[in-house]
Amino acid sequence: MDTTRNTVLEAWMAEHGYSSNSLADAVNSAMERLTGRPGGLDGSSVRAWKAGRVTWPKSVTRKALEDVSGLPAVALGFVPRTRRATTASAVPQQEDSDMKRRSLVGGIAAAAAAAAAPGTASRRIGMSDVNRLNQRFAEIIASDHRHGGQLGIEQRAAALADEALNLQNAGSATQRVRSSIYASAAAFRSSAMWAAIDGRRYDIAKGHMREAQALAEMSGDQAIKFRIWSHAGTMYRHMGRPADAIAANDVARNLHLTRRDPLFASLGLARQGAIHGTAQDRTGARRAFGQAQEAMLRADPADHRPVWLLAFYDQAELDSLALCAHLALGDYPVAEYHAHRCLSALRPHMVRSRAIATTRLAHAQLAQGDADAATATAINVPSDAATRHARVSRMLQEFGAALRAKAPGSTTAQTWTEHAATWRMAA
Repeated sequence: MDTTRNTVLEAWMAEHGYSSNSLADAVNSAMERLTGRPGGLDGSSVRAWKAGRVTWPKSVTRKALEDVSGLPAVALGFVPRTRRATTASAVPQQEDSDMKRRSLVGGIAAAAAAAAAPGTASRRIGMSDVNRLNQRFAEIIASDHRHGGQLGIEQRAAALADEALNLQNAGSATQRVRSSIYASAAAFRSSAMWAAIDGRRYDIAKGHMREAQALAEMSGDQAIKFRIWSHAGTMYRHMGRPADAIAANDVARNLHLTRRDPLFASLGLARQGAIHGTAQDRTGARRAFGQAQEAMLRADPADHRPVWLLAFYDQAELDSLALCAHLALGDYPVAEYHAHRCLSALRPHMVRSRAIATTRLAHAQLAQGDADAATATAINVPSDAATRHARVSRMLQEFGAALRAKAPGSTTAQTWTEHAATWRMAA
């Protein structure tokens, strides 16, 4: 029996601070939410996953793990039974323990360098190489949802895009494989773009966008084209350029993919609604969110979709975008309603999204005159998000200024000032 270690799962657990026992507990709790009965996993169960002794957990266990992680099981390194033989032959077991711990992309880069060296034979590039890139992409997605906007994530994604392109020159490949590699490079570059947008580094984001768009065209992959143009729409919305945001988002929404898959259509419409909010178009926002909700209800959960979409777009994200739109429109009670819906439905891995939604909820409460509740909400934002995430930091600074303007000299304002000082000291 093949017992190649599941290094992808190990990397994800390390990134999110899970031990074998704590992950087992989290999955057991998720199983209880799904079935009404707690799961029976323990640390040894998770250790069997990591060791490769269990390569495809049972269906309920997989669903619970996917709920905890926000990623499909295959993106966590698990192999469906129908694919196990192929994958096992494509990725030979590594004998040396140091090699087992080596980065997958580091292996790809080494192979590319060896193939390009004078006097060496060109190797055959296959879908197993693409699958290794996709596993690294899943790790980037997980880091983004935990930390968001960090320069390190942007740089790592950009470097992986370059590694993918280097692979093109490492040997011969079919057209399908080459298209898939271009799609992987575009996906990495679009993650670098998003990290720059999230960190408010817009000029740098535009550079990543141009490269991502060119790579996506070479790949012919509609899903990654959608992601890039949809990100562009969000970037222009954050920059206060709603006309450009609508134009970019329309490119994404007009792709054939959105007519084929209602979930893509729903995301495009929800982001369109957020742009209408920025543009103070109340009717357009209401119509877009209504259509986005209808499209989401039509989407078949069993359809195959890319990791990046499955990892974040759900009812909670739709409510998050509605919260953003209604806050911009000044519809503060409606914004608060969507904030509570979003926060109650967010999956555990959406750390960055929870911080953003919590901060927006505080703004909505303060705008309705409830300074005490708003301050209590804002204090719940984790200190690392408050100090290290550019969007959250700015929104909290704006919250403090609004609080001092509404309740100058109050005990509540003093409480907030003292709390914000502890964040700055911890930074």
